[in-house]
Amino acid sequence: MSVLDEIIGGVREDLQQRKNEVPLHEIKARAQEASEPLDVIPSFIGHSFNVIAEIKRSSPSKGELAPIADPATLALQYQSAGACAVSVLTESRRFKGSLADLQVVRRAIDIPILRKEFIVDDYQIYEARAYGADIILLIVAALSDDEIKNFSELTHSLGMRTLIEVHDELELNRVLSLYKKRGLAIDLLGINARNLKTLSIDSTIFESLAGYVPNEIPLIAESGISSIEQVIALRTAGASGILVGETLVKDGDPGRTIKDFLHLANTSNFRRLSP
Repeated sequence: MSVLDEIIGGVREDLQQRKNEVPLHEIKARAQEASEPLDVIPSFIGHSFNVIAEIKRSSPSKGELAPIADPATLALQYQSAGACAVSVLTESRRFKGSLADLQVVRRAIDIPILRKEFIVDDYQIYEARAYGADIILLIVAALSDDEIKNFSELTHSLGMRTLIEVHDELELNRVLSLYKKRGLAIDLLGINARNLKTLSIDSTIFESLAGYVPNEIPLIAESGISSIEQVIALRTAGASGILVGETLVKDGDPGRTIKDFLHLANTSNFRRLSP
């Protein structure tokens, strides 16, 4: 069993408990009552480079990263530094996140929020909207083609956006096939350097895949990003933005790091070349 399979097994157990406590019809009603979602897409129009900054206490690969007793304060630092969105992990077993974190962050900031979760059920999408999320993560490695399409359509019906995440060429080909043949809407496409099945990092994966993606789709580089040199290289290879967490939560001045990333990336050349 892969690491991803183990995580999803735990996600399903925890999800069933929440379903028992709050039935689907109730979470749907809460989703309808939530304030209007915020749109992240304007941040990626044109050739500007942006940062999605993550609140991340722990990870399966690194263990404990930072206690983050006050996620709202950290989210405000991210917003003040110029992040275009805040990613909030809500998986509890491996990442020590929660829906409570999402809720307090939503109350604190006025930029879009990504619910960083292993989405495997419609319930989680309604739940995300109920707690104030504006963007949903869909991990291709965890989903069938039909699930990707159906979850995307549900997400958009609730006014939210998707970040669809791939890890290799096979997953990218699946997504692009859905895009071309079945009309899958791709708001943001994430290329994750971390293989969620083995937790290994492939620092070359972004550049090797970016050229296959149509120019109209904003590309987000994920995982293993810790230096300005890496950010510039990703920007040069065609990244419209990065999703970064570990580097920020372990940094004594995450706001300064975000500002440095944004300044230097936005003064670098942008390209997306076919391989």
